[in-house]
Order: sequence, then structure tokens, then C-alpha cells
Amino acid sequence: MESGEASGQSGSLWPFVAMAGLVLGAAAQLQQPALLAAGFYVAPLLAAVVLLAVLRVAGRRGTSVVALLAAALCAGILLGAGSTGLRAVWHAADALLPELEGRDIAVVGVVAQMPQRSEAGVRFRLDVESARWADAAVPGVTPRVSPRAPPRVPPHINLGWYAANTGLWDRAADPASTPPPAGAPAPVHAGERWALTVRLRAPHGNLNPHGFDQELRLWEQGVHAAGYVRTGSRDAAPERLAATWRHPVERAREAVRDAVFARVADRQQAGVIAALVTGDQNAIDRADWDVFRATGVAHLMSISGLHITMFAWLAAWIVGALWRRSTRLMLRWPAPQAALVGGVLLATLYALFSGWGVPSQRTVWMLAVVVLLRLSGRQWPWPFTWLLACAAVVAIDPWALVQAGFWLSFVAVGVLFATGAGPEAAARKDVLARFQRLLREQWVVTLALTPLTLLLFQQVSVVGLLANAVAIPVVTLVITPLAMLGVIAPPLWDAAAWVVQALGLALKALAGLPFATLSMAAAPLWMGASGVAGGVLLAMRLPRSLRALGLPLLLPALLWQAPRPGVGEFELLAADVGQGNAVLVRTATHSLLYDAGPRYSLESDAGQRVLVPLLRAFDEKIDLLLLSHRDSDHTGGAAPVLAMQPQAALLASIEATHPLQAQRPAQRCVAGQRWTWDGVHFEVLHPLPSDYDSAVKPNALSCVLRIGNERAVALLAGDIEREQESALVQRMPAGGLRADLLLVPHHGSKTSSSAPWLDAVQPRVAVVQAGYRNRFGHPAPPVTAAYAARGTLLVDSPNCGAAHWSSLRPAEVDCERARRARYWHHRPTAP
Repeated sequence: MESGEASGQSGSLWPFVAMAGLVLGAAAQLQQPALLAAGFYVAPLLAAVVLLAVLRVAGRRGTSVVALLAAALCAGILLGAGSTGLRAVWHAADALLPELEGRDIAVVGVVAQMPQRSEAGVRFRLDVESARWADAAVPGVTPRVSPRAPPRVPPHINLGWYAANTGLWDRAADPASTPPPAGAPAPVHAGERWALTVRLRAPHGNLNPHGFDQELRLWEQGVHAAGYVRTGSRDAAPERLAATWRHPVERAREAVRDAVFARVADRQQAGVIAALVTGDQNAIDRADWDVFRATGVAHLMSISGLHITMFAWLAAWIVGALWRRSTRLMLRWPAPQAALVGGVLLATLYALFSGWGVPSQRTVWMLAVVVLLRLSGRQWPWPFTWLLACAAVVAIDPWALVQAGFWLSFVAVGVLFATGAGPEAAARKDVLARFQRLLREQWVVTLALTPLTLLLFQQVSVVGLLANAVAIPVVTLVITPLAMLGVIAPPLWDAAAWVVQALGLALKALAGLPFATLSMAAAPLWMGASGVAGGVLLAMRLPRSLRALGLPLLLPALLWQAPRPGVGEFELLAADVGQGNAVLVRTATHSLLYDAGPRYSLESDAGQRVLVPLLRAFDEKIDLLLLSHRDSDHTGGAAPVLAMQPQAALLASIEATHPLQAQRPAQRCVAGQRWTWDGVHFEVLHPLPSDYDSAVKPNALSCVLRIGNERAVALLAGDIEREQESALVQRMPAGGLRADLLLVPHHGSKTSSSAPWLDAVQPRVAVVQAGYRNRFGHPAPPVTAAYAARGTLLVDSPNCGAAHWSSLRPAEVDCERARRARYWHHRPTAP
């Protein structure tokens, strides 16, 4: 009898074990550094299908519980790994061929998303319908390539059409091999068919420790190429061919967004309203985003998975409350079921109108699975329902497993399940009880997600609970309804703007508090997982004695400190910032940042995109920011870094009238400045005081920094050129320039790295910080040949990502692209 009961239980449990296996299999496949041939994924997929068929039969015949569950786990793993791998192979087939990079191609396609406009121009996504070589389409130009072999262009590409001679195109989004030619962008709208001459490149993003993976985001969206529109005298003029009926939602989103900005004069207030209605997060000003993150309300302003989840919950509560007011409706369909369906349908419509982004899609699928299960009448324990939702999302979008948004929304749903929250429960209470429940659920979700937020972003808002207590009802019950109703009655947008302004003032006051945010170093995965489990345990409806067990689970993540070099040793991290310099130097108790990377556009720079998250992940307190010279590819990210690091001193060769002087007065760097941190010696070798009076170019004033201990030396050379190299060689004693690591002068330009300089330095490792397919051609082939001839290991940012170097291993360098190699990462090929 007992064996029969055990067999029956195993027969009901094995599908859930298979679901867990599917998630594990997909997660394992996502760790692959490179894809295998399709056949290697078909085999486990077929094996999984056969094994699942056998399990269905074996489950009815009293097979051993252990054997049955083990087989189910294996089947799920094979199914998850095989299906994910096979889809990835099909996905990769659309990649841009390397030989098409930097070539002019004539394409015809339809604008697939509402364009993003800025002072620099306009960016948009194009669904390509046809492509041919551009020079074959220009009268009087002899084709270089036979038009009988048309180029194979990916079906979805991101394009920029930039204003003439602004110099403001976004080099991070479109680091093209040449600057865009003159030609003001014409009005571009979603759904229009255009004929354009474009120059493309493969998607290539910056790769830094704990940094955002832009290449994964584009892979998940199916975008395999980016570039810009060519409008030169030898290019065919862009031509609008027709307005199509395709992408009607995008056309409506664009019309509403433009109407908001036309109606509301204040751009910051209009940006928030447009973001809440259309999901256009780019409409929100960068300074406002900083405030929203500091106060923990960013999830209310961005259409994320967590946002859709909370919207569905609130919509279900409203639908249920309204449904109960009608006796006829109650007789036709129970209110709890109507609330569930209404909540998911309204959330789906909201997700569609907000752009139907990948995070919104997977959240809608997860909610739909949960609702269908509830409607079927199956009374599963909440962990099984949670697991089913997770497996369904992973089956549809396996790459969600490595996205922060998935885990935020997934854990939020799990917490609401585990704590007994839901629209049905809330609807049975009076108004006061409903409000108390809303506050409690906000507290529970905040408590549970705090460790996860620290794990994912290394920052959490201390004032977040108070800010959310104010912002959630204001945004969800006042601003969002006014913003949405403004589509019908535009004057309501004015009212929404007033409320946005008032809320903004309150949030800025909270963000200005000295304790507003808490930052911690990025903990190892097991510590982060332990902290998340502790947060969830504290939030659950359990006896206090059991909930208290969550506290020790939190401690490893809360007490973690990033490892530092020992006394007398030092480390360098050459960040991947594109075309610019930024090197983090760390000793046992001190840190220095050499240069702050480039300014990408009016809206973004390396400080905000790369360096601030990087410093936060290491919980780094910078003692000194050294800016080698005034060029924007070295100082472009300095302002956000200085704002984040109020204690940091500034050493630079910038002039007294430079804007950064107003933010932090700079001490002039001159040769002979020396200091010692933790047994590591620092010395400025250039420029001389007299150079400030005679230098013609900013490069000539580059601060050259020598860092060394008893075993290893690093030399950071800024943008010095041959004249300054020669002066240093003549001025320094024999062996005084010798270094194990050299930051290659001027990003590998032909104006630097002269033979006498290389002979004097004799670097074992040389690091080039340059952008992928940068318009300057850095590093120049003669320069790379010169380093190779001397046996120097030369690494560059496009191939290496962030470069890690330690004085303990002075002849070696670790590349972030090798440490985190995944098959969706771009692998540049030699030109």
C-alpha cells in the first residue's frame, strides 16, 4: 500500500522535477563560450522526448521513485539544453558577415519602432526587406563588387541618422569606422518604408566586471547589426517610399509621445508622462533617473517586468472590485476569475502600448501561465505554480535567466504567492484594510527584493520604503490615470505635469539626504543567493522564530568586502570604455583613477555608463582622480565620477577655465610629484612646469604616471606623442622608463610609440584602450607591428574588454572577454 502511494506521489511529482531540469539545462547551455553544430543539440533534444515518453508510461507502473525522479531531471536538463542550443544556432545564422562591416549597402525596409530623437539626430530600428551594394545603385559609379552577389543583411538593424557636423553622434551606440557625413536627418516615423544607404557593423558593446551586457540585450532582441545612414555627395539620397500599415502600435506610441511633448512645456515633466504612457524610457532626463534610482522608485517609471507584475496585480484588484458591484456579472462568472483574467488582459494591453519589450513579454507569459492554472481549478502549492511560471518563461525566452529584470519580477511574484497576497484576498477587506494590505505588500516586496537589488546593482535605496509609500499611490492612482486619460483629453496632461513636479520635489529632497542610498561590493553568487533567500524568508508569513533564520542568511552578503591587493602590491583595471582612457589603480587601502573615459553624446558618457557602476561594484572610494589632459575622450566621464566620489582629489593638466574646475578645483600635475601608498610608489614624469607655457596641443601636456614596487612597474602615458616620448627618453636615467605594463600612448596612434620610446620602456604587456572600428584606425598596423617585433603582449579593448593586471603576475593580463566568454559575444576579426 505504501509503495503504491509513493508511486502515485512520484507520478505526480516527476513533471515538476522535469520543469526544474528544463531550467537547469537552459542555464547550463547559457554558460557555453561558443556554439556547437546544430546536430549536437538535436541529439539531446530527441533523447529528452523519448525519455519523457517513457516516463509517462513508467509513472503508471510502480517504477522506483528515485529512478523516476532522476530520469525526469535528466529529461528536463536535456530538453532545456538542447532546445536552447538549437534556437541559439538558428539565431546566430542571422549574424552580420564580417566582410560587410564598413561597406556601403543600399537597403529598403520599414521603420519598426518609434524613432528616438536627440540633438545629434535620430535613431531607429529597421526591418530590412531587401539589400544591394550601394555603389551599384549610384549612376556613374563603377561597382567594386558584382551586383549579382547581393549582400546578406540581418533582418533587424539599428540605425542612426545624424545631423550635419554636430560631432554629437553616440559613439557608444554607433562607434562607426568613419564619422557620419553631412546631411540633416529627415522626419522618420514608425511604419514608414525607406530606401537608405547605410554602413553597418556587428553589435559590439563594452564588457566590464559586473557591467551591463549590451550584446546580450541586442541578441535577445534579434538585432545583429547597427550602423548609420550615409548622406554624402556620392551616396544615393535617402528616400521615403511609402507609409505602410505595419507596426500600428508603434505609430500610435509615437503620436502620443510627440503629443505629450507638444502639450507640456517642461521637458522633464513631459518625459515622465511620456514614459508612463508609452514606455519610452529615453524620454526621462538623466538627472531624473539618478533621483529615481536613489529613492528606489525607478521601477515605477520604467516598464519593467516588476512594473508589469505590480500593474497586473492592481488591475486585477480593480476589476474584481468593479465586478462585485454587478449581480448579473457575478452570476455569469465568479469575481476572482474575472479579476485574474482582467488583470492579465489589461497588463498585456499596457505592455503592448509600452513597446512590447522583451522584459514585458516574458512577464506577460509568466502571468498568463499562472492565471490559466488558477482557472483550471488546480490547487497546486505555490512553489509548484511558481516553478511552472518560471519554466514557461524559460521555454519561451531562455536568455531571460541572465537578465536582472527576470529575477526581479520572478522573485516579486514568488513573494506575493508566499505571503498570501493577491487581488482575491484584498477584495474581501474594507477600504482601510485594503490600504493597510497595500502598504504591507509594498513592505514585503521591498524587504524581499533588497538583497537581490544589492546583488544585481550593488546599490539599494535606504529611503526607498518611505519614497515608495508616497510615490506608489501618487504614480499609480493619480499620475498614470491622468497621463493615460490625457490621450483622450490632453488638458489632463497639464494636471499630471503639476503632480509630477510636486512628486519630483519630494523625491529630490529624499535623494539629497546623506544616507539616501546604501552601496556594497558585488558579492559572490552563493552569498547573493543566500541573501535573497534570507530576505524572502523574512518576508514570508511564518512564526517569528522561523523568520529570524533569515538574518544569518543575510550576513554573508552584507559583510562581504571585495578582495584587495596585499601591502606592497598593486592592481590595474583598464576599463572597456570605447575610444578613451580609464584605468583603475588599487593598492591595499588606496585607489586612483587615471582618466575618466569619453563623452559619448549629450545624454551619456563613460562615467555614468561604465565607471560609476564599476566603482560601486568594487565599493571603491577613490583617493585621487588623475586626468591626463583636457581632451573629451579622457575627461568626458569625470563629472559623474566626481559627483559619486566627493572625497576624491583632482590632479590634472586642464586649464583654469575648464568646467570641471567649478565642480572640483584641480591641482596641476607636474613632473617630480611623488607619493607612496601601502608600499607602492607613484611618480609623475611629465609634463615639466615649462611645458604649460610652450605646449601647442593638449596631448603634449598629458600627465605620465609611473607606478611601481620592488618587483613590477606600470607606466600610464596618456596621449603623449613622439616629441614628448623623445624628451622623456633623454631626461630619464637609463632604465628609468622600463616598465612591465605600458598603457600605449595615444591609443596606438602613428604619432606615438616611437622606436626609441619602446626600446627605453621595453614593456612586457601593452594595453590599447580604443573603440571597436574607431574612426581613427587605432591601433595603427605599424604600431602593432612594432610591439610584436619586440615580443610585447599587446591587448586592445575590442578583443579583450576590460583588462586585469597585477604586480604579482607582471607578464600576464586577464581579459574580461575571456573570463565571461559567451556565445552571443562578438568576436572581432582582423581588418
